[in-house]
This record gives sequence, structure tokens and C-alpha cells, in this order.
Amino acid sequence: MQNPTPRIPQQPAPNHRAEYDAGLTDELAAVVTSARRRALRDGDRQIDTAHLLHSLIESDPAVRAAFDGGPQLARVLGYLVQRSIGYGLRWQGAVEDSGKVPLVTDAGAEGWSPSAASAMADAARRAQAYGRERAGGLDLLAALAADRESRAVKVLARAGVDPALLADRIVEAPGQA
Repeated sequence: MQNPTPRIPQQPAPNHRAEYDAGLTDELAAVVTSARRRALRDGDRQIDTAHLLHSLIESDPAVRAAFDGGPQLARVLGYLVQRSIGYGLRWQGAVEDSGKVPLVTDAGAEGWSPSAASAMADAARRAQAYGRERAGGLDLLAALAADRESRAVKVLARAGVDPALLADRIVEAPGQA
């Protein structure tokens, strides 16, 4: 099947780190695919944490339930939509690097911001810590909320969401991830 999202000329398609696939639920693998399409559509060279957050919220009911009701979730989605249509938070063309991990330069990480790659690895570790083989949406949301300098946390903060409280709610419900 041909990808329905057209590539922007002179822009390489974001790569997908295959090692993440093995440790993801089918639902989270779909989130990653959606985030990759979103990055491409936005003209970004890498999947960043805001792309992951946007795709998670759109597709995972457990992730949506982790927020304090509809108004808070609506504000987060509002910022994410503004960003995807070119308004509001602007990061296009810049590499997301929160400083949490050293900037990754190997070819295997191409297509992922360092912060997004770190969040994916953290989600897998969280799932394993709870005795699950595969990471789910809440695992990734917890990892995104934990990186205080990530774009996802900046979106959450601008929407009035306290990332620490969000992460605490997720920790209290580990079996739902």
C-alpha cells in the first residue's frame, strides 16, 4: 500500500527505529506511525515529543483519561493543532534536544529527536518495570511528562497542565498502561 501522505520535495522521510517496534503494543506502534506522518506533514525532519503527544491524545482513550477533564485536554489539543497548522509554538527546522540525553548522532536514530528517542526508551523501561513486555500509551505519556525540557512538556505547561501531577496520576494507575 502506498503512503497517502505526500513527501515534501527535497525532504527525507523520517526514519523509524525498528528496535522500538518489538517493545510496543499494536496501539502504540500506530501512535508512532501517526507521529511520523504528522512530522512529515508539518515539514519536520524528526519526530519530536510534541508529535508523539498529539498522536497519543488522538488515539488512546487511557491517555485522554489521564488529564483533568475535557477543558484541560481541549487546551492541550488546541496548542498542538495550532502548532501543526503553523501557528503558536514554532519549532520547525530545529532539533529538539532537552539535554536529558547526549545528542545522538548515529544513523539508527535518524528521524527521531533525541528527546523523543529517550522517551521511547523510557516508555519501554517503564513497561518492563511493571512486568509488561510491551510499552503502552500511558508508559509513553509518563516518559513524555518526565522530561521537563521537552516540547511535549512545554505544550502541556502552556495549556495549564502540571506535568508532575500528570505523571503522578499515571504512576498511580500502572496497570492501565
